[in-house]
Amino acid sequence: MSCGATLAIALMLSNPAVAEAAAQPPAVADAPISVASEPLFADIVNRSGVLKAVVDGWHASRAADAPGFFTGADFLDFKTRAQALAETDMQGHLILKERGTDGDLKCILRGISEDIPKKIAAVEAATSPALRATALSELSYLLNDNVEVITTPPQHDAQSGVPAG
Repeated sequence: MSCGATLAIALMLSNPAVAEAAAQPPAVADAPISVASEPLFADIVNRSGVLKAVVDGWHASRAADAPGFFTGADFLDFKTRAQALAETDMQGHLILKERGTDGDLKCILRGISEDIPKKIAAVEAATSPALRATALSELSYLLNDNVEVITTPPQHDAQSGVPAG
């Protein structure tokens, strides 16, 4: 069995929405497809929105500047949920790849999956309140992008007539 097939099976067993998303029909070549209503992608949107609200709350209250913040239960829970979101983004990428979708969404989801842990590490590594505020802002933008790339309806490329995104 190939590594890709093994990974796909493992991912399907970890989240029931993955199996449902993987069962969707292949993309039609000339029709833009929105996946926003599919359970896996709706879950990504929901979790990203919730985590973004948490980050925005920390940013506004400057909670991350408090001693012991990064070893506290709130932050550790956030990291766990953010890692799970990153894994689900990767599942979305693999599903879209398997469907043969050649739009940007599959690549964006992979990038977001890889960037979430990096942005969290940047928040943890920030050595001043100003740097931490910037890192929190960047994490918030990334989580917002995760929502917007899924919920923005796909568009046709005006010149080629090929779906963009």
